Amino acid sequence: MMKALIQRVTGGSVTVDNKPVGRIGRGYVVLLGVRHGDTAEDAKQLAGKTVSLRIFADACDRMNLSIRDIGGQVLVVSQFTLYADTRKGNRPSFIGAAQPVLAEELYNLYTDHLRQLLGRERVATGVFRAAMAVELVNDGPVTIELNTDRE
Repeated sequence: MMKALIQRVTGGSVTVDNKPVGRIGRGYVVLLGVRHGDTAEDAKQLAGKTVSLRIFADACDRMNLSIRDIGGQVLVVSQFTLYADTRKGNRPSFIGAAQPVLAEELYNLYTDHLRQLLGRERVATGVFRAAMAVELVNDGPVTIELNTDRE
């Protein structure tokens, strides 16, 4: 079950080694987690769900508009800690997270598919496996988890 934690934002940015690597205005900051067994189809499906999610206000102030509808931007950050297992003890285990090679492949596929759906200029990223500083202004706040769970 690939997982995206989507935060509606008025802006967001990522820096690595004190250098900016990604910046967006209004849209989403997506924390993306990949686990063992996830597939290319999961990445494409999740990207489609991401751009179709309707969590922006329409003229009646109802959550009825998607990122496409508002012309928003997306900042995608890899986040293996979304698969932290804390059932035993106080130190999280990340055994459920995909190995880096698979995780990077599916992270790239997810962002590439977002770029196909929204346009290259509307999708920014962090740096895979880097220590990143992520800044965002959560709008609402609105935070939604999307996943590829088929049950």
